Amino acid sequence: MTDSSASPTYLPAGLPAPVPEPDGLSAPYWAGLREEKLRVQRCAHCRTWQFGPEWICHGCRTFDPAWHEVAPRGRIFSWERVWHPSHPALAQATPYLVVLVELPHAGHVRMLGNLLGDPRQQVEMGAAVTGVFEHHAEAATPYSLLQWRLST
Repeated sequence: MTDSSASPTYLPAGLPAPVPEPDGLSAPYWAGLREEKLRVQRCAHCRTWQFGPEWICHGCRTFDPAWHEVAPRGRIFSWERVWHPSHPALAQATPYLVVLVELPHAGHVRMLGNLLGDPRQQVEMGAAVTGVFEHHAEAATPYSLLQWRLST
């Protein structure tokens, strides 16, 4: 894949658009990305942070954890250079880098994303990353993604 500075999006055309589940559980997350805000759940009762979205708190088992905006900054917890595409639209886009980013300021929750830049770059565990919002306003169902870039 190419660096996002060379094109408006990192991912190639032809991938299915991510949408919230039919029950709307992740809708606040996806709506936040459209507004360039990263939202993560936090329980109002026990203050436990969690991601991915759930109807029930992982800590105290109460229902409906609230969504909170957090800074899109974290550290690489793990990573992988992908050589075998998971979708036909990615066949010509390999290799690409997938990172598991830990958000220390949000209870150390972790989330997956792509690492922007040279797909053959050296990646270090613990490296600081900053979120980059990638908008797909032209899609039949407009959506936004959160990608990651090494912090400078």
